[in-house]
Amino acid sequence: MDSALTAVGLPVALGIIMLGLGLGLTVADFRRVVRFPRAAVVALGCQVLLLPALCFVLVLVLGLPPVLAVGMMLLAASPGGTTANLYSHLFGGHVALNVTLTAVNSVLAVVTLPIVVNLSAAHFLDGAASIGLQFDKVLQVFAIVLAPVAVGMALRARFPGVAERLARPVKIVSVVVLVAVVAGTVLKERENVADYVVAVGLAVLIFNVVSLAVGYGAPRLAGVGRRESIAVGMEIGIHNSTLAITIAVSPALLGNTEMAIPAAVYGIVMFFTAAAFGVLVTRRREREVAA
Repeated sequence: MDSALTAVGLPVALGIIMLGLGLGLTVADFRRVVRFPRAAVVALGCQVLLLPALCFVLVLVLGLPPVLAVGMMLLAASPGGTTANLYSHLFGGHVALNVTLTAVNSVLAVVTLPIVVNLSAAHFLDGAASIGLQFDKVLQVFAIVLAPVAVGMALRARFPGVAERLARPVKIVSVVVLVAVVAGTVLKERENVADYVVAVGLAVLIFNVVSLAVGYGAPRLAGVGRRESIAVGMEIGIHNSTLAITIAVSPALLGNTEMAIPAAVYGIVMFFTAAAFGVLVTRRREREVAA
């Protein structure tokens, strides 16, 4: 959907989203990794290395169309979002660890996400040299993603009162712009939406469930506590589908509405699977306590 709304609105919306994230972060959030080194290392290893590898195998096994396969890889490379913090809080996870992982993952994704998507485009798409997030666009990602985070953190550090007052309006503006763009994208692709859901629905569901299981199971196997493992499970299992959609549709980045379909479907599915996962681990903990 090549229009002024996507060409200008999406980069602006993404910048505002990342500015809002920065307004909620401090240097202490990054220092907190030292307090949870094992959980943080396991979580980052799963996010950066294991999940993209598992997603790659999944799309090959299911034989997804090339563009949707790249969309799945974009989703796998996207960091966790603020929704993970909410679910972690609701089901007894360690929210401070979630905040830390969100901060660190968001910064790492500036480098890892273009690499994963570029390699995926080279594998799945013909003429990949002119499609997708090429390495020469990494600077654009820095400008659109990392710079607003840095500005938001600087505002919070120097003018905490201003940062608190800006936090809510910034979220509202970003949501309004993003909803407008996503609605326009859905309308443009309305004839194909049902086919897309059929094409990626199973892949999205399997990937979401696997992400939650790996996010919780890997820390437990490494001897991490239950609360921290729940936090990691939510962080790894609830990807930032908003960020993935914005990157996929934005003409300055991928500029492909079809690549946004996996993230759009995921953004709906994850609310139900994450809730079911939270209930499952909570009941298991209650049974262990009762025993």
